[in-house]
Amino acid sequence: MCERLFYPFVIISFFLSVILLFVWIETSNEYFGFDWVVFLGTGYWFFWSIVLLSLFGILAAYSSLLVVLAFLLVWEGYELYLHWCHKIVILIVIMICSFFLWILCKFWRDRWLTAGLSLQVFAPYIHLSSITVMVILSWPVAFYLIHLEEEARVRRYKMAHNDRERTKRCNIITKLRALQVAIGLPFFFILLCLYVVPLGIHSPCIQEEGKLGPKPDFFGHRGAPMLGPENTMMAFEKAVEQGAYGLESDVHLSYDLVPFLMHDSDLRRTTNIREVMPNASFTHSSLFTWSFLSTLNAGKWFFKPFYKMKRLSKADREKAENQTIPRLTDLLELAQKEQKFVIFDLNGPTRKHPLRNTYVRHVVSVILASKIEQHLIFWLSSFDRQYVRNAAPGFQQVGRLFSIERLTKENISIINVDYKRLFYSGLRDYKAANITINLYIVNEPWLYSLAWCSRIHSVTTDNIQILRQINHPYFFMVSWLSRLFFSSLV
Repeated sequence: MCERLFYPFVIISFFLSVILLFVWIETSNEYFGFDWVVFLGTGYWFFWSIVLLSLFGILAAYSSLLVVLAFLLVWEGYELYLHWCHKIVILIVIMICSFFLWILCKFWRDRWLTAGLSLQVFAPYIHLSSITVMVILSWPVAFYLIHLEEEARVRRYKMAHNDRERTKRCNIITKLRALQVAIGLPFFFILLCLYVVPLGIHSPCIQEEGKLGPKPDFFGHRGAPMLGPENTMMAFEKAVEQGAYGLESDVHLSYDLVPFLMHDSDLRRTTNIREVMPNASFTHSSLFTWSFLSTLNAGKWFFKPFYKMKRLSKADREKAENQTIPRLTDLLELAQKEQKFVIFDLNGPTRKHPLRNTYVRHVVSVILASKIEQHLIFWLSSFDRQYVRNAAPGFQQVGRLFSIERLTKENISIINVDYKRLFYSGLRDYKAANITINLYIVNEPWLYSLAWCSRIHSVTTDNIQILRQINHPYFFMVSWLSRLFFSSLV
């Protein structure tokens, strides 16, 4: 009896570990962001996301093996006599999975939206696979139920001719009937669920043939950060080589008023500041002068920031190791030469900075002085936007996920949106209002395929060298094919 009480713990550990593994696999687009957050807390860069993926895979595999073992033993009529070590490990698995699921629910809820988006892509295929599995299982299940029915009839016949064991045989027949119900009813219930599932499936990748929208364009996120150190001229040149539609970056303002390209607020991750000036590692980058910033190396750190990143050639490796922090004007010069659009996050300086309240106006003046064509600038910052409109009327104003009424009032026809917002009705209201949509950050092919099927205009990506090779959305299903499978069920 005590052993049977442990069955629920085996089942719980299995479901928790599988759910956690599924969510972590489907949110691989967020691995770099997770590793970056851990770096901010620890100061050490490592593929923590892959470590957790391996851990969750081991937990799911272990729990799955125990469930299979338990099922086979119960099927043969034996008890599940687990060693006390396994019992302790199962409890540890439940605690670990519960802890990480709580972390996801509490601090990283957006990951659930990514998992939901993945289901929009994979749900039709999961459904068809489930139907195939049920068809394959229907034969052994049917034969087993028939076998139980025959055995029940035989025992009922013997019971009629042998009154001495009537009570005992009656109990056996009852157990056989209960076993038929225990097997047949869940099987029927699963079939019923598969019958109604198509009513709830909405996938943008199920479309009429010939109605697929154009392929989304690419903004190179900090250049091409899998081909060169992020926010360096090498990375932007690589993005241009890969056919980027535009270049995305992050701009800070040095203490002597030079706009330069840097994502983090300090210099630890992407420069050699710890070697040159260890005591200033945590100092805000806007408190350094350009004469000092220009001497820092911005490429030696670049060993392998992405786990899917390919090895650099010897020439590219040497070039990467000699990269320095570029100025905004360096990027604008390249964009003008190659006729590429530029979009950037403009980071406000610290309170001690001389241009704390007027940094936007200074950056606009620097851009205008660079002589870049104004229409190549996608202006993202909302601070002092009216001044920007007046000083540089040719800039293309870009908004966030504001209401359509606000975008219309401010005469903004382009928005820059986190890709997870696709989960909510696919941003169809904004597309209906003829608003151009750019999604960030899209790295996984399935996610890019979803954006393509959703008629998104452009995406910001770290993975341009892979996504540019996609000539047709992955997991695209022509609607006549979906009707062929689903119409017989609905």
